[in-house]
Amino acid sequence: MAEISFRNVKKSYGELQVVHGVNAEVRDGEFIVILGPSGCGKSTLLRMVAGLEPITSGEIAIGGRVVNNLEPKDRDIAMVFQNYALYPHMSVYDNMAYGLRIRGMSKEEIDSRVQKAAGILELAKFLARKPRELSGGQRQRVAMGRAIVREPKAFLFDEPLSNLDAKLRVQMRAELQALHRRLGTTSLFVTHDQVEAMTLAHRMIVMNAGQAEQIGAPLEVYAKPATTFVASFIGSPPMNLIPAQRAGRDVLLGVRPEHLEPCSSSDASMTVDIDLIEPLGSDTLVYGHLGGNGGAGARVAVRLHQSVIAQTGHLPVRYNPAQAHYFDPQSGKRIES
Repeated sequence: MAEISFRNVKKSYGELQVVHGVNAEVRDGEFIVILGPSGCGKSTLLRMVAGLEPITSGEIAIGGRVVNNLEPKDRDIAMVFQNYALYPHMSVYDNMAYGLRIRGMSKEEIDSRVQKAAGILELAKFLARKPRELSGGQRQRVAMGRAIVREPKAFLFDEPLSNLDAKLRVQMRAELQALHRRLGTTSLFVTHDQVEAMTLAHRMIVMNAGQAEQIGAPLEVYAKPATTFVASFIGSPPMNLIPAQRAGRDVLLGVRPEHLEPCSSSDASMTVDIDLIEPLGSDTLVYGHLGGNGGAGARVAVRLHQSVIAQTGHLPVRYNPAQAHYFDPQSGKRIES
């Protein structure tokens, strides 16, 4: 079993605290994405699991064993980095086999594991090539193959798709999904890309300023964000947050752009003064600000499932109250209905 437990994990550099008491339980076989903007502590958290960063306080356990003081080689994990980290003078086969040779594994066992991983990753015909003879996607598969041959308890991915172009990233996401279905190995995947998080994760840990802001399944986090940070980070465009009044108190009203629909002025919940229109083919994004009704001046985005709209002027819109969210303006926390 390869559960990973974070128990009040903190990390400081001198007086600067960068991870503030993270608590989370990763189940055996789960694919967990740690998501957040640059500087939020997500890679630091992953590196503490790997043993590349010491833990200031708290505990990390892998498979029920506390690993705080274990060397990386003794944690039974394998890591895939952003920059591939392949040996340029070695063949694909030797890059995948090198770590096993260092561990003193027999030639027969090494060959069996490399050939098996090459088959899974469709690299069999490239085993004699050097990294310079491969595409970026093929190099990343070699890096994954080097991790797979270890047969670890857990895979750790540190933004492994960041160096790939947009089309290749889509392809590699599909390959990662297929790989996880086949191997079922517990995986932690760090990214700043919400699309990667939404498509890959069983559950995700949304990080903000060193804290786990919300933990949950992607659609759960999207549909019920716990804070204004999560609401504004997940979604493209992000959720609209509009100053409003509810039951006699100041609140932030949250409405997803796709939940605002054009209507007549008499039925409108709000009127958007149009600033910019982005036709995207199947959808059109309208950006603007609110006029003289509630939340005057607030910036608003509307996603329309139509491609033709006047380029200037006013757009009356309405929303279903059942699709509205409310947040406390001071704490940013969700207000339950």
